[in-house]
Amino acid sequence: MTTTTTVNPTTGEDLVMYPHHTDVELDQIVDAAHAAFGAWRRRPLKDRTDIVREIGSLLRKRSSDLARLMTDEMGKVIAHGEREIQLCALICDWTADHAAEELADEARPFDGGRAIVSYRPVGIIFGIQPFNFPAYQAIRFSIPQLVAGNAVLLKHARSVWGSALFVEKLYHDAGVPNDLFRTVKISSDQSNELIANPLVRGVTLTGSGQAGSVVAAQAGKYLKKTVMELGSNDAYLVLADADIATAVEVCTTGRIFNNGETCVAAKRFVVVDAIYDAFVSAFVAQLKTVKMGDPNDKATGLGPMARQDLRDDLHEQVRSSIDAGAKLTMGGEIPDRPGFFYPVTVLENVQPGMPAYDDELFGPVASIIRVADDNEAMRVANDSRFGLGGGIISKNVEKAIAMATNEFDTGMININGYNLANPQLPFGGVKESGYGREHGGFGLKEFVNVKSIQVTEVSP
Repeated sequence: MTTTTTVNPTTGEDLVMYPHHTDVELDQIVDAAHAAFGAWRRRPLKDRTDIVREIGSLLRKRSSDLARLMTDEMGKVIAHGEREIQLCALICDWTADHAAEELADEARPFDGGRAIVSYRPVGIIFGIQPFNFPAYQAIRFSIPQLVAGNAVLLKHARSVWGSALFVEKLYHDAGVPNDLFRTVKISSDQSNELIANPLVRGVTLTGSGQAGSVVAAQAGKYLKKTVMELGSNDAYLVLADADIATAVEVCTTGRIFNNGETCVAAKRFVVVDAIYDAFVSAFVAQLKTVKMGDPNDKATGLGPMARQDLRDDLHEQVRSSIDAGAKLTMGGEIPDRPGFFYPVTVLENVQPGMPAYDDELFGPVASIIRVADDNEAMRVANDSRFGLGGGIISKNVEKAIAMATNEFDTGMININGYNLANPQLPFGGVKESGYGREHGGFGLKEFVNVKSIQVTEVSP
């Protein structure tokens, strides 16, 4: 029997051993999900939204238990876990409130009669999700699909299978039919077989560009619709007129939140020469106040990284950047303590050709890039194969809006703040950061059959 054992990244100790589903069990799960879909798609939309409202209610009631589990499995600071769960509940609220409007049939002009555009569910949607937001990643993609009338299979990261099963039980307790939403404990080979299954009608993945390329190719082979939310090395521009205190607050939060393991984290800090020294001095001073330690302690600002291999890969990226000429301003050494901790690290003199400039550093490492002026700042921000998020810090808000709208080649932009996601706004990126959108009603329509119905009037 194939098994996976989860590990507490704070201590390095084993948590729970989970058996994988066999191929036979997986086939049974798929068949049962398809059968459940046949009934679910015909239930009134209000029934589905009422259940989603109950999911939001249960998330709030069980927040403490789920937050502790996420901390145990991936090292998330407990306060960040509680915030994540509140966002999940808000996603349930927003989706339930707006689904009827978003999915309503639309009347369109049609000569000689009338036309209807109708949005209808298609079947089983397979979601492949990463470790860093165990609740949010599962809920972000699945809630819109369930409301739209689809069935959902979740393949979560192995390191957070306990959280995945917690979400599954919560859904079932709220009234989601047991076979309609399932967590599948499977290997990558089994995942490929699942993508190939004719009953699976769509695939969505949040993860690395490498994983996205593999999954998208496999789905494309079978002509399956996909949504890809991939990595990034988001740039935050600190322009010449930026308020230093605001810039420091935004950039500190944007780099350290969730232990720096966030796809839309602030990662490259592109700072105009006129304020470079003042910003870096204040930024480093603030980062030095961040307490690294037990993520269950409310005073902790930085917990461990989720896995040892992730910590070691990040350290290699830091050392390679230094070998290529980057300046280590703080951090950069693996601490001598149990668990998978990595300190807040600042690199200056970051240049193209270094991992700190070209790649995604998925952890608490800040890459600082000095530029001559605002125009060069935007050029450097766009000098990336990624395009998920980003930020602009400037007292001239209208100028910043114009830059964000017309020049910044990325999917989501913060101005004078750092925000992860909002249920009412689209979430997604461009270039190697993927395609498709979630939230804001967009996720409700990613995996539906957009039907065009043309009615020719017949004289009685």
